[in-house]
Amino acid sequence: MSSLHFKAIEVHGDSMAPNYNDGDWLLFYLLPAKSKADSLVGKVVLIQRRSEVGTDFLQVKRVSKVTNDPDFANEIKIWVEGDNKEKSTDSRSWGALNSDEVIGKLILRYHRAS
Repeated sequence: MSSLHFKAIEVHGDSMAPNYNDGDWLLFYLLPAKSKADSLVGKVVLIQRRSEVGTDFLQVKRVSKVTNDPDFANEIKIWVEGDNKEKSTDSRSWGALNSDEVIGKLILRYHRAS
């Protein structure tokens, strides 16, 4: 497989603590455009919100639920939250994401060298 299918991210901040901590490195499999969103419930994902496209600002969150948008046929909405609810900005602040804003699925965590 090409390295284009994977992205490594260093965790910054406490929004995913205690499961994923500041300084941890996470490896994500980059999802194909037509991936099954309902299989992501409970999984840690890499997101890039539409308002941040074109920037390097990526976030790590956990998928809480997946629903169909009643206003648009076949539009999937994905609700994400940080594991540390007190320190996370997530769907509770900006609402559900469109499926194309979830760009990767966590496959491996590794720690930085001390």
